[in-house]
Amino acid sequence: MLFDNYNKFINYKLKEISNKNQFRHLKTTKRNIKSFVLNDNKRLLSFACNDYLSLSTDKRLAIAAANATIQYGTGSGASRLITGNTPLYAQLEKEICNIKKTQACIVFGSGFLANIGVISALADKNDLILIDSLSHSSSFLGTKLTKAKIIKFKHNCIIDLEKKLIKYRKNYRKCMILSEGVFSMDGDISPQDKISYLKKNHNAFFVLDDAHGFGVLGDGTGSTSIFKKKNVEIDIYIGTLSKSIGSYGGFVCGKKNLINFLINRCRTQIYTTGLPPSVLAASIKALKIIKNNPKLVKKPLENATYFCDLLKLKKPESPIVPLILEKEQKVIDASKYLTKRGYLVGCIRPPTVPKNTSRLRLAFNCAHSKKSIKNLANLLKKFLDYEI
Repeated sequence: MLFDNYNKFINYKLKEISNKNQFRHLKTTKRNIKSFVLNDNKRLLSFACNDYLSLSTDKRLAIAAANATIQYGTGSGASRLITGNTPLYAQLEKEICNIKKTQACIVFGSGFLANIGVISALADKNDLILIDSLSHSSSFLGTKLTKAKIIKFKHNCIIDLEKKLIKYRKNYRKCMILSEGVFSMDGDISPQDKISYLKKNHNAFFVLDDAHGFGVLGDGTGSTSIFKKKNVEIDIYIGTLSKSIGSYGGFVCGKKNLINFLINRCRTQIYTTGLPPSVLAASIKALKIIKNNPKLVKKPLENATYFCDLLKLKKPESPIVPLILEKEQKVIDASKYLTKRGYLVGCIRPPTVPKNTSRLRLAFNCAHSKKSIKNLANLLKKFLDYEI
């Protein structure tokens, strides 16, 4: 009877998802150089990947990964607190500290694990968490594990954040403000200078998830570098190694006592097997490439700007450009239209984004040529004119 109830539940939910045009299925994808992919055996130019600097297919990273595998093996063998803390971890964390200019850093299994672990380790039922309404799912999941008072503030709205700080802060012991450097589905940047001001005035600490900013904005150190002259103060900086770095993993930067605390009390750090040496070595190599190639860092945003100029869209703040078409079916049709013509573009629907904001999500990288960007823009003009 219990099994039958679960089957009924699963089948009901699958039907509900399908009726909303939100059903997903996995497609086999083989990625290649210059952003080309084989998607279900069809060759496409990808504008869907977060590999902003095209480093995941860079031979220099592949060689570094291969050499590390030969020297250290294919896996770490255990969690970091047992025997999984290979010598490459210290090298990678030192490199990130030098880039972010922080006292300490710790690498996690992924950015998702870093968000969940850090948030849940630092707050409890006596605390207040204020979170941007468009923050990543991993951040929201982390807040749910805390039993803290959780309040969403309007996306990038400093007025709303301040109102809620004034109303609620006095009733709680600690206060955490959560936002993102670059919002993954909208491509806009949080007002980090203004959030920093409020967090100081209300005795809060500021946690920034800069997964889509690190390595690709400003001087390459992330979205915070854009506010260099505005005295931005980030208490906890969370980043990823799986996007612009072209490898895998996440990291947290902050004060030494914070990192020591996470080593001892963060469950997604303590109970996770260490990353393979090949992954760590590839990340180290990527950081060195980024450090020595400032032009590489600027290219994705330049390409996004070129595209927006062609379609007369507002100037982008990051390499992510959303085209909001509202309805799920319209986005599905647009995605199929582009796929037939050789382009892979992200087809984003609820619950990933709010209802009636289904969109094409274009992610520009350094390998995209002006010609391919222009062709894509022309295709979209034709499709949108036809739809209108």
